[in-house]
Amino acid sequence: MKTKYVLLVSVLALVTAQMSFAGSLKGKVAPGKSVVYLESAAPVPVTTDKPVTMDQKGLSFQPHVMVIQLGTTVEFLNSDKVQHNVFWPSISGDKKKTHNMGTWPQGQKKAFKFNDPGVVTLLCNVHPEMAGYIIVSPTPYFAETDANGAYSIANVPDGQYTVNAWHEGKKISSKKITVTGDTSADFTLQ
Repeated sequence: MKTKYVLLVSVLALVTAQMSFAGSLKGKVAPGKSVVYLESAAPVPVTTDKPVTMDQKGLSFQPHVMVIQLGTTVEFLNSDKVQHNVFWPSISGDKKKTHNMGTWPQGQKKAFKFNDPGVVTLLCNVHPEMAGYIIVSPTPYFAETDANGAYSIANVPDGQYTVNAWHEGKKISSKKITVTGDTSADFTLQ
């Protein structure tokens, strides 16, 4: 009985210690309405198995920008009365990661699991004016900024990271940071 008690106390101490070594990352990105995500040198387990939906509605991808963690399945729904096609010419410029999901009618879904991190530009062969974006974060530490560019990522374990900021039509900006408790990082994208 005493051994079980000691083991329980040890586990609780470890959990409490791990919780106390997490902080938040806050900052601002100019221009506003951007995406911020962290990369870590240490492997980070996938924390989601719930699919998310990217809709094709009103001849547009909705939402226009979606941020997901690596390993997430996206279900592409066609809510329009016309057929749509979904494809991407690359992931973060790597043309070996192109994919064409084909064309399908209203009310149907096609799913794809994203196992490569980076920026995915979504296009439709049927409607060339359609474009959307999926940002695949290699960690669960990501956020979309508000309209003014402010962001906050909670419960980030202390450690070394690369923080990336993305905005449509701008180059990704990256910085090496050390998170120790509450940390901040601001960006001005070109």
